[in-house]
Amino acid sequence: MALTGRAALLAALGSVPVGILEPGWTGILAVNGPLALACACDFALAAPVRRLVLSRSGDTTARLGEEAEVTLTVANPSRRVLRAKLRDGWPPSSWLPGTEVESSRHQMTVPSGERRRVVTRLRPTRRGDRQADRVTIRSYGPLGLFSRQGAHRVPWSVRVLPPFTSRKHLPSKLARLRELDGRTSVLTRGEGTEFDSLREYVPGDDTRSIDWRATARQTTVAVRTWRPERDRHILLVLDTGRTSAGRVGDAPRLDAAMDAALLLAALASRAGDRVDLLAYDRRTRALVQGRAVNELLPSLVNAMATLEPELLETDNRGLISMALRTAPRRSLVVLLTTLDAAPVEQGLLPVLPQLTHRHTVLVAAVADPYIAQMAEARGSAESVYEAAAAAQAQNERRRTADKLRRHGVTVVDATPENLAPALSDAYLALKAAGRL
Repeated sequence: MALTGRAALLAALGSVPVGILEPGWTGILAVNGPLALACACDFALAAPVRRLVLSRSGDTTARLGEEAEVTLTVANPSRRVLRAKLRDGWPPSSWLPGTEVESSRHQMTVPSGERRRVVTRLRPTRRGDRQADRVTIRSYGPLGLFSRQGAHRVPWSVRVLPPFTSRKHLPSKLARLRELDGRTSVLTRGEGTEFDSLREYVPGDDTRSIDWRATARQTTVAVRTWRPERDRHILLVLDTGRTSAGRVGDAPRLDAAMDAALLLAALASRAGDRVDLLAYDRRTRALVQGRAVNELLPSLVNAMATLEPELLETDNRGLISMALRTAPRRSLVVLLTTLDAAPVEQGLLPVLPQLTHRHTVLVAAVADPYIAQMAEARGSAESVYEAAAAAQAQNERRRTADKLRRHGVTVVDATPENLAPALSDAYLALKAAGRL
C-alpha cells in the first residue's frame, strides 16, 4: 500500500491556509483528518491485488530483430472495480534500449467479474531464452488517493532464434546447384561424378563421355551423363570456445559462423545430402542428428538459439574425437573455428590428421574487416604503425591457412557478410569435383 501523488498534493495545499489562518494542531487536524478518512475509504474501495488471476498467451519464439507479442490476461474475481497500473517485467535485453518503459507498462480498468487483456511487445536484442519476471500491479481507489500493490509470477518463455540473414543468398546458390545438376539451360552441361543415364550423342559432347559398350549394342552413339553426388553426409562443427566470443562489428564470431552454417545446411539439404550439427568446446553444447529435410532448419535454429561462447580454451582433441563418433563414415566435416595462429598450431594441427585421414575437411573462419581497413591506412605515423600491425596479422593468418591446406584442408576465410556465401560456394565446388 502507498499514498499517491494526489494525496500528497492535497496535503500540501491544505497546509497553506493552516499556516496562515490557524497554525497549530487544530488546523493540522482540520485538514489531515478528512484527508486520512478519504484515504482509508479509497484504500477500502481499491480492488485487492492478490486475488487477481493472471495468465499468458502469445508467441513462444521469435527471430532476433523481430517483434514478439505476449498477451497478459487479468481476471478480477472481486466485487470491486480494478483501476490499475501494471508493469510486465522481462530481462533488459527483451527490448531495444530506451523502449522498456513504454513497452512494459500498461493502464487498465477491469470491472468486477470480468477480464481484460494487455499485449506486451518484445523486441529482443540477444539470442536465447527470455523468461518473464514478476507482474507488478498497483490498484487504485476511485479517488486515486491510496493504492494497493502486489506482484504475481506468471511464467512464460520466448526463445529468440538466430536471424538467418544469409537466407537472401539461398536462391542464387540453388540456381548454381541446378546448373551443376544439369537441370538448367546453360552454356555448359551439368557437371558431376555420379553416373546418371545414357543418351544419344550430339555434336559438342566430350568424346571421353562416349560409352562404347552401349554404342555397340545400338545403332547410335551413346554418351554417359553425370550428376553431382547425392546422399552424402555433412557434419557442421561449431567451435564455441573462447575464440568464438571475439566480437567482429556488433556481434560475436559465433553468430556469423551460425549464419553461415544455416545457409550451408539449407543448400545441402536441397541437394539431397544429410546434415548434422555438433557444437563443442570442452563438452558437447548441441547435437542435431538424423533430421528429415523439412525438420532440419527448425531443429538447427532451435539448437543454436541458446548457444553462447564459453570463455575457455577449446579441447581440440575432444572435438575431433566427438566428430569422429558423430560421423563414423566418410563425410564432409565443416569446422567453423578460428585462424589465429596459436589455437590452430598448438591445438588443432597436432590432431587434425585423425580427421583428414577419414573425412574431407573444410575449415571456415570469420575475418575482421577492420584489419583490412587498417592495412590500407596512411597519412600519419600512427596510421602507418597500424597498417604494419594489420599487415603482420594478415600474413600470420595466411600462413596458418597454408599450413591447413598442406594437410588437405579446404580453407574459407571471409568477413561476416561474405562468410556464408563463400562457404556455400566452397561446398558447391567440392560437390562438382566429386570430393564429398
